[in-house]
Amino acid sequence: MDNFQTVLKFIMNQKSTIGYSFMALMTIGGERVFTLVAFQCPCNREQNFAYGMTFLLGPAVVLFVFGLFFSTRLWRLYTGCCLNPMKLCPRGNCCGCSRVLISILTGACVAPVMWLSVALLNGTFYECGISGLDNNLVVDLFCKNKTLKCREELARVPCDRSKLSPDERMDLLLMFRAQSQILGWSIIIVAAAVGLLGTCYKNCRSKVSYLQLTFWKRYMEKEKECFDAFAEEYATKLAKRNLESFFENKEPVPMPFPNHRAWEEISAYYSFSRSEQCYSILQRYVERPDRNYLLEKTPVLDPERGTEIN
Repeated sequence: MDNFQTVLKFIMNQKSTIGYSFMALMTIGGERVFTLVAFQCPCNREQNFAYGMTFLLGPAVVLFVFGLFFSTRLWRLYTGCCLNPMKLCPRGNCCGCSRVLISILTGACVAPVMWLSVALLNGTFYECGISGLDNNLVVDLFCKNKTLKCREELARVPCDRSKLSPDERMDLLLMFRAQSQILGWSIIIVAAAVGLLGTCYKNCRSKVSYLQLTFWKRYMEKEKECFDAFAEEYATKLAKRNLESFFENKEPVPMPFPNHRAWEEISAYYSFSRSEQCYSILQRYVERPDRNYLLEKTPVLDPERGTEIN
């Protein structure tokens, strides 16, 4: 049992690393499946570039959209901002809101960067796309000191249907592969450098010490876990109360509810301040001296606006 607890604790402490490793493995597997099953370069000058770039950039765009779609922080910040634009910058803290948006976009870029890196290191999509360019500079680069047939057969090189000699074709494929891998490693290096510089800047500008920052992160994780568990328990109690009232045809037992304003306040963006020893927007709300402790009735919501009806 102790060994299981040790393993579980290690997994929880390293869940970010494990998650990114799993994402990398899924990206590599997905790229191989696309290459072997779906990708068939048309090998003509009119379609090669569009086809190759679609397979190279299309999945990256889809992964970026999915990264935004599954970001709880984005929806927490964005929900209701059309009716109340001040939710994006509570208390006029536009800089803090901008940092959160940058953090959300950065997190959504992780999977696309992995895809582009893996796809470029493999080189199949890039070979097809670059061979279809009809730009004189590109053609001159690949067919320099070669016969005129190289210009005519360049688009057929990725498919092994060209009329070039095996040595010429292999030279072109090696050039395509080298350029693709250089771009792939460039993306990896730039992403690693940006990540390191961003982390250094964030920690350098931190308002708290490293240990307090570690405690803050741990507290936020535990608060989220407890909130999910408490919300599920409270929702279960409410559902049982409503069903008992309906089937037994009796008055429902009174249950206290946070009002609409309280939900709005604890859903806002939180910025740590040294002037108060609060580690979340929820703690700031419950410790507020002017908090209203009167029990609220069951709220009735406007189905169109999603707001509480008084």
